[in-house]
Amino acid sequence: MSTFIFPLITFPYVTRILGANGTGKVAFATSIISYFNIIAQLGIPKYGIRACAKVRDDKEKLTRTAHELLIINIVMSLISYLLLASAIILIPKLRHEKLLYIIISFTILFNTIGMEWLYKALEQYAYITVRSIIFKFIALLSMFMFVRHEGDYQIYGAVSILAASASNIFNFIHVHKYISMKPVGNYNYRQHLKAVAVFFAMACATTIYTHLDTVMLGFMKTDDDVGYYNAAVKIKVILVSIVTSLGTVLLPRVSYYIQQGKTEEFRKITRKALNFVMLIATPLTVYFIMFAKAGILFLSGKNFYDSIVPMQLIMPTLILIGLSNITGIQVLVPLGKEKVVLYSEIAGAVVDLALNAILIPFMASSGAAIGTLVAEFVVLAYQYNALKDQLSEDLKKIHYFKILAAIAAGSLGSVWVLWLGLGSFLTLLISSVIFFGLYGVTLLILKEKLVNEIFEQVIGKIKKRF
Repeated sequence: MSTFIFPLITFPYVTRILGANGTGKVAFATSIISYFNIIAQLGIPKYGIRACAKVRDDKEKLTRTAHELLIINIVMSLISYLLLASAIILIPKLRHEKLLYIIISFTILFNTIGMEWLYKALEQYAYITVRSIIFKFIALLSMFMFVRHEGDYQIYGAVSILAASASNIFNFIHVHKYISMKPVGNYNYRQHLKAVAVFFAMACATTIYTHLDTVMLGFMKTDDDVGYYNAAVKIKVILVSIVTSLGTVLLPRVSYYIQQGKTEEFRKITRKALNFVMLIATPLTVYFIMFAKAGILFLSGKNFYDSIVPMQLIMPTLILIGLSNITGIQVLVPLGKEKVVLYSEIAGAVVDLALNAILIPFMASSGAAIGTLVAEFVVLAYQYNALKDQLSEDLKKIHYFKILAAIAAGSLGSVWVLWLGLGSFLTLLISSVIFFGLYGVTLLILKEKLVNEIFEQVIGKIKKRF
């Protein structure tokens, strides 16, 4: 929710101050730095969760594993910075904005020392949440204090890094509570290299097709086009963080179940996760397609009309990404089948590259949105094909009719708000209350199992307090 709320507050302000050009510059720089960050991280963010979760009950083994991964991470970060320096010197578009790229590159340093993978492996989500909220609040104040003029896009870049990863400094300071900081000896880096290489390739493929659209837009079109597309993507990213939150939290838990041979618990949690994604992603997709105009005008202002169609085109990726996050990160990775995830993402990257090359010259940001949509479909289709024997029964148990009936109720009950001619904020406020209110009530009336379970838990906790 903090990931959702922070952009919801800051992005409307930033887009009105910096415009499409300023936000486009930062979005393009962030996409470029993401490639160097991938080199630095070498697949450790995902692999580290699984590796540390398996030895979480043995402090010495956990310490050794964490030290090995951190040292690999540091070496690769140094290499990444050398490559980035070369790119800034050799590429005119990067050299022209070198200060911005240096600022954004602090992501690499903060992610390396943060060891977020260790905290997630140990399921320290309360600490992660509190730390994240504190830094996002500091960044929020900084945004309003220092981003005041159209030329302040470099400050915006710095504040974005503060919100996203500066809190990792405290991770490094805090880590001694979980592992020893003294060398334990008998390090074996080679045991990680094969798996890390696969996770690195996965991360490369994912980053290529998730950031390729922005990078290609930046080189083939203008910073304004990147800004329009970024406004649509920003909303998508906020919503995706909600849809995929359960899968991210469950990775260490399912890895632990696999290690302990608890197959039934693994299957049960997978079924619940798939149901959760469909219950959350489907109504969000429909609602933000219906109210895309109000969403864009509220978050970005009247100068971003060109973001409306790209946003509508890209919204179905909420469902696709939500499901592939479960099939890939929660099922295939804990089972040790990360190569399937890698091949699916390579297929997505190839499709995205081809479609972007064809569509962006003629359709600009809308072409990039179509490329991303098709790429995400290819990724999910490939992963499902590898798991269809395991997942076909689980997917059949999802109550699609109840979800569609609830969406129909929410849509019919809220569509009239579009005809009132209200401002974007009031349109979103009234329509969202009606849409999601009717959606939830309909699911309760139809006795959808997971919704009823959550509702009963909430009511039970309220009764205990009062």
